[in-house]
Amino acid sequence: MRPVLTVAEMRAADEEARRSVSEAELIRRAGFAVAMTAIDMLGGAYGRRVAVLAGKGNNGNDGRVAAGVLARRGARVRVLDAAPQSAPIGGVDLLIDAAYGTGFRGTYDAPEVRAGVRVLAVDVPSGVNGDTGEAPGRPLVAERTVTFAALKPGLVMGEGASCAGRIEVADIGVVAGAPSIGLVEDADLASLPGRGRETHKWASAVAVVAGSPGMEGASFLCARGASRAGAGMVRLAVPGADASAPGRFPIEAVRLPLGREDWADDVLEMLGRCHALVIGPGLGRDASTVAAVRRVIARCALPVVVDADALFALADAPEASRMIRAKERAVVLTPHDGEYGRLAGGAPGPDRVAAARRLAAATGAIVLVKGSTTAVAAPQATGPDVLLSNAGSAVLATAGTGDVLGGVIAAFVARGLVPMTAAALGAHVHGIAARHGRRQGLVSGDLPDLIADRLSSGIGGRG
Repeated sequence: MRPVLTVAEMRAADEEARRSVSEAELIRRAGFAVAMTAIDMLGGAYGRRVAVLAGKGNNGNDGRVAAGVLARRGARVRVLDAAPQSAPIGGVDLLIDAAYGTGFRGTYDAPEVRAGVRVLAVDVPSGVNGDTGEAPGRPLVAERTVTFAALKPGLVMGEGASCAGRIEVADIGVVAGAPSIGLVEDADLASLPGRGRETHKWASAVAVVAGSPGMEGASFLCARGASRAGAGMVRLAVPGADASAPGRFPIEAVRLPLGREDWADDVLEMLGRCHALVIGPGLGRDASTVAAVRRVIARCALPVVVDADALFALADAPEASRMIRAKERAVVLTPHDGEYGRLAGGAPGPDRVAAARRLAAATGAIVLVKGSTTAVAAPQATGPDVLLSNAGSAVLATAGTGDVLGGVIAAFVARGLVPMTAAALGAHVHGIAARHGRRQGLVSGDLPDLIADRLSSGIGGRG
């Protein structure tokens, strides 16, 4: 897991570092790191043409130091004032964007850059909000970004993720300390518990309550997601389902017939040997379903993943809080933006970290806010209280992918991960699996097998 420092945390880390290292030395180290990346991009320095767009602050000073290093190594360097440039920047091989750093707030319209000019950003692309990734003006789009000490939220969220290109973290002697945010990576999937030699199917059993007449596909996707993510047993309950139509459901799942109404007690009885419950996909929103969902969530003694129509049943954050805080086991909420707005009373906005924290604090639940960068927040956590996954992509914007994700998270909980970690790693493997599928026309039914392939490739533990 990679540390991610907010702008305030990075400022505090800088101040701590200056107790033993001068500011001038930190700037020298940062500028040298930028120059080394520039040389790598250009395949050398001698005879290369470089422009440095430098502002007045330390970001600009980093760029000026880099300019000096490159000039001494034979590059032809010119330093441009970051004040508004009317002429396009061309006639160079590389532009180093050192206009504004993480402290910038407002709107920045970068100068036009001629075709063929490569761009290297210093710390964050100028004009990008270091905490949120917002870029309301016209920032430069970099091929690479050199940032210092640790990643910044604005490099992995929103427009910042699109502007930063390949990100390199340079060690300049500033210690990240105890960051409140972590970014999960492929290597973190190795923490997923394997299966012992003498294990059995019930050791990682998952209960799924999903689907309804006409929405059986949601239950299929959720149950298949759980199975392919390592649930040894899936008990599947679909209210009102036609028991004579087994072809609509995964053959691996053991199905529990439910009536269309008043099914909560039947579900509660089936949970005895399971280790996690996922509830919500495709259930519907009529009054009887809402009542049954609320009864199951309130009385369930297992960790619960609450998705889709079950989120609707929770109504709003105060109502959800009363139910969730009375429970001893964790509840994971997985809203998309519309569901978030209904629960929280307003849209999540561009700052996904703050949005996840707000709803987690308001409800007492672990909250996963879906997006190209997914943020998972816990009201109480040992270590970072927010975990990010930036594995998402537009190919996941198709019906049913969230149903698969709910099953994956529940399976990871059943396998032994703490729910916050299960949610973050579930989102991560969900995203990277989609990247290995069809670039066009990927459907949610493709995902379970792709997820199993990723977990079998050595990134998800053994067994």
